[in-house]
Order: sequence, then structure tokens, then C-alpha cells
Amino acid sequence: MSSSVTALGGQSFEGRVRVEDAGLLGMITLRLEATDTATKALHDGGFKRPEQGAVMGGLSGGALWMSPDEVLLLCDYDAVGETIARLNDHFDGQHFLAADVSDARCVIKLTGEARAVRETLARLTPADLRAQAVPPGTLRRTRLAQVPAAIWFENEETAVIVAFRSVADYVFGLLTNAAKGDAVGHF
Repeated sequence: MSSSVTALGGQSFEGRVRVEDAGLLGMITLRLEATDTATKALHDGGFKRPEQGAVMGGLSGGALWMSPDEVLLLCDYDAVGETIARLNDHFDGQHFLAADVSDARCVIKLTGEARAVRETLARLTPADLRAQAVPPGTLRRTRLAQVPAAIWFENEETAVIVAFRSVADYVFGLLTNAAKGDAVGHF
């Protein structure tokens, strides 16, 4: 029997910021209409529905707004099946989709001095990453160089990046290269 591993196998890098594989994480894409009934079912299933562009909770358990009809749920990797079963019970009779995407994504954390974390990411994305544009608890869907990614700040010193597993090495390489550079002083 094989055991689960992340796409990056626990890699980390120390530069101006620390770039590290965030480890195994349960991720469930939930497609649903933005109705009061769906919001209640999501709450009854153990999650709060995030407002547009928001993150509710964090890596240990939370919900990320991905689009008007999509929420990415975060939970323990080993609890995904149980969580989907619980959601199926609470969404009974409603139109929705819950899909396990845990092994289709990679999660990378950047930690360090707040300006250095934002500057490292700003070298790779066209998104406005000023603190007033993307404060902690806000999700920003964008791209890092040539690949799509979602970024949020857990706090001023920690950013989390979610990307497709198939480009995990590429994204990790981009981030480590950007973390090597000298300060530009943009933030």
C-alpha cells in the first residue's frame, strides 16, 4: 500500500523569506449556489461561507472564496472522505458538487518579514499586493509567472499559495528564485 506525499516532498528554502511545502492538506472544491439554504447547509457541515474574496479560518480548517459559485474547503487530509459525506447529508436535495482535490493541488507557505514576503510575491504576479489591497484574510486569485494560483496572507508575515500539483516544482522554483533577490524597497 502506498502512502500519500505532497508534490514537493517537504522541500524548504531559506532566502529573504522562508519558502516551504505546507504538507498534506485536505482540499474539497464545493460548487453551490449562493443561497441562504446553501449557506446554512455549509454551516451545518462545519464551515462558514466566506464573503467574496475572503478566507474563513486557515490551513487547519477553513473555507476560501474562489468564485461566486465555488468555495475551497480546507480540512485534515485524512478527514476528506468523512467531510464530503457530512456535506452530502447537509446538502441533501440541493444542487451542489463536492470534489476531493487534495492530490490535485500543492500548498506553499512563505514566511518572513512582511515587506519581504509581499515583495517576493510581487516579483512574480501582476496583482496589487499592497497590504491595503490584500490584507490578511483576503484571497487573491492571480498567476505566478505563467501559472494560476491563489494567494492569501494568514498574517503580515505569512503568505499561503495554492497552485496545481502539476506545476508544484515550477512554482517552488519561482518562489525560491524570487526569495534570493535583494530588497527593492517597493513595500
